[in-house]
Amino acid sequence: MSDTVAAALRAATIRLADAGIIDPRGDATRLLTHAARGSRPPTDLPPGTLDRFAAAIDRRAAREPVSHITGRRAFWDHEFRVSPDVLDPRPDTETLVEAALAGPFDRVLDLGTGSGCILLSLLAARPDATGTGTDISDAALTVARDNAQRLGVAGRATLRRADWLDGIDGSFDLILSNPPYIAEAEMADLSPEVLREPRIALTPGGDGLDPYRIIARDAPARLAPGGRLMVEIGPTQGAAVAALWRAAGLSDVEIGSDLDGRDRVVIGGNPR
Repeated sequence: MSDTVAAALRAATIRLADAGIIDPRGDATRLLTHAARGSRPPTDLPPGTLDRFAAAIDRRAAREPVSHITGRRAFWDHEFRVSPDVLDPRPDTETLVEAALAGPFDRVLDLGTGSGCILLSLLAARPDATGTGTDISDAALTVARDNAQRLGVAGRATLRRADWLDGIDGSFDLILSNPPYIAEAEMADLSPEVLREPRIALTPGGDGLDPYRIIARDAPARLAPGGRLMVEIGPTQGAAVAALWRAAGLSDVEIGSDLDGRDRVVIGGNPR
């Protein structure tokens, strides 16, 4: 690493630390890599890199998420395009993908697909599967369609505007969702970065459980015999969502944990 690169990283790290960034060195390194238009931290600075880097650090110091600056976010085995119009894919959600891939499916429905990271990761892992992703946001669907093209699964993915299952016909082996689940009272505690994400993708208001009530009411009718219904949850919502699943007539209801041991996924099966 040249002295110029090292000096630029030091100055940016101090700037981000002063702005309250949790991982200032890591964020500065990612943004320098992005500014250099490379795939790894540069050892020297191509023309224009310092200006792009300075602009990126200004945005990050204003608490804009790194993914919004770079337009990309790694998730599962892929890199997805993201924007302020979609929820930022998070490692916790990989727990949902892992649970889905633990069983068979040919037809999958992803409710509130956002960037498409869940649905498209599943289709990429199962070349014979087809899937539908719904979202109420046209802007989010535009991002998802671009990601489907990037991953080479666009021919097997149908992405359509819908409010949860409204207008969705047919049956599916797997229905899953990472719905907005943050309670209204919890919103004030979120970081400035998270609050830049679409509010509609973060909270439904109230106790945060309304999307699960809708899914429990409507999704079982679209499940094929033996099909599975699974959702991501907040770490305090497991018991409440599991109770909704049981009340909806689903069988073998279980709560799965993420890598930190927190409740993260509720799964149920269609006994019909």
